[in-house]
Amino acid sequence: MHEFVAILQHHPEFALFLALAIGFWFGGLKFGSFSLGSVTSTLIAALLIGQLHITVAPVLQDTFFTMFLFAIGYSVGPQFIPALKKDGLPQVAYAVIVAATGLATTYAAAKILGYNPGLAAGLLAGGMTNSGTLGVAVANVHQLGLNPTETAAIASIIPIGYAVTYPFGTAGAAWFVSSLAPKLLGIDLKKACKEYEAAAGLDPHSGQEMANFPVMARAFRAEHKDVVGHTPREFNTTFGDSLGGAFITRVREGAAILEANTDTTIESGATLAIAGSPTALFHAEQMIGPEVDDAELLAYPAEKLDIVVTNKAVVNKTIQALENDELSSYGRPVFVLGAKRAGHSVPVTPGLVIQHRDVLTVRGVRAHVENLVKILGTADRPTTKSDIAFMGVGIVIGSLIGTLTVTVAGVPLSLSPFVGSLLAGLIFGYVRSIYRTFGAIPGAGLWVFNNIGLNGFIAAVGLNAGPGLVSGLSQYGIGLFIAGIFVSMIPLFVALYVGKYIFKFHPAILLGACAGARTCTAALGAVQEASESTVPTLGYTIPYAVGRIILAIFGIVVLLLVK
Repeated sequence: MHEFVAILQHHPEFALFLALAIGFWFGGLKFGSFSLGSVTSTLIAALLIGQLHITVAPVLQDTFFTMFLFAIGYSVGPQFIPALKKDGLPQVAYAVIVAATGLATTYAAAKILGYNPGLAAGLLAGGMTNSGTLGVAVANVHQLGLNPTETAAIASIIPIGYAVTYPFGTAGAAWFVSSLAPKLLGIDLKKACKEYEAAAGLDPHSGQEMANFPVMARAFRAEHKDVVGHTPREFNTTFGDSLGGAFITRVREGAAILEANTDTTIESGATLAIAGSPTALFHAEQMIGPEVDDAELLAYPAEKLDIVVTNKAVVNKTIQALENDELSSYGRPVFVLGAKRAGHSVPVTPGLVIQHRDVLTVRGVRAHVENLVKILGTADRPTTKSDIAFMGVGIVIGSLIGTLTVTVAGVPLSLSPFVGSLLAGLIFGYVRSIYRTFGAIPGAGLWVFNNIGLNGFIAAVGLNAGPGLVSGLSQYGIGLFIAGIFVSMIPLFVALYVGKYIFKFHPAILLGACAGARTCTAALGAVQEASESTVPTLGYTIPYAVGRIILAIFGIVVLLLVK
């Protein structure tokens, strides 16, 4: 055992990964509907392992945290920046009010109980369940201007405050929004969500993989005279739209399989591969002939792809013109399934005018999709590679901006490199959502940067703070836990009634906004489970993005206020 401890002390990276392993394992366990989560579990594991007096170099924890901050900014940037426009301003203001309430409650509790800046920061981070607050506070303790010993003592108490208050912060918020809040509002949550879905014309199954696909392919035997004698191109041009969007993609003539751009006419008894919506295929069967089983005919490679419009020759054309000109050149076996503009979905109608940097989602025969890429611009294919150059430049620029210092009334102030990295992530993430030809960080990569970055930082912080755990809990435990209840619940009550009476949010949207402004994903899960609806998510996204950013910055503010 002594040898094992000595190895951990000489190789702190082993201890760090041990804390990560325990944290992710235990954090994935559920006790009923409650789970500590990986962050809190990793912190507790690191604090316990830290009793062995293991020291992790500051540069390592700073590297992990910088990676996390850029990743979280990158992920919320596409929602955060558009939210600053008119339509999102009420939810932005709402989230700021809730975050400010949490800060004010923390400040009052710290003053009443005589807490130092570190304990106040941990109280705010845990009570509001925002790990970014914890990280920013730990990384900026030096701004208090204390000597190294005092700075280390303040930094070590922050994660202890977070660990004590976080569990109730999570469980309390989930219980409030899913159980107590509907009663306080006097609503039937399930009924309210269904009414909202009906009024807004929402699909209650949105986001789920459904059995009914928008485009599929079937094989039919040509028997009717309206089809026989035409070329596939003539059929697609003459009948495709009238059938509701059903087009020939391939033809079997005897043993030969021909592509849709053939000039050979369709003979009686030929087998046609038809692609289209289920309704269009139903009409096609009435016009062409019976459906047949021809796996070989249908065994052609198809592709669904996002294409970024960069070719100026296509800009200002309508979807109808695109279909009549570019798509009809090879018989139109390509379908435009969706369109996005500035990161937002827009309805695909024949009259939709295509603009520069629009993203069209198309599906069809792979060879024809590839031809369409050449006509429209650039393909935005799913990738497993992250644009590390893009990420690295963003972190460097953000960190440099964060080091700039402005003196106000003789007091030097700066964002810090960490907040600078967060802001750079916001901007770079938003730019990526608009200009989709560079800067890709796929979901799996973003998960690693986000979760390993944050939990690696938390593990390093916990290991360094471990020796102060026992004394901190014995001195502050019960009072700190009770203070955490107030910091968790008071902002929720404010969020509920401010959202109802000032911003007048729909009740179903309001409960999602409460969870988002309190940056508690578990609370969103609880209210979705209670409502059996995804409607609360519509109120969650913007307050969550804004809340995470504001509360992270408040990690510095609370230190300076309680100083």
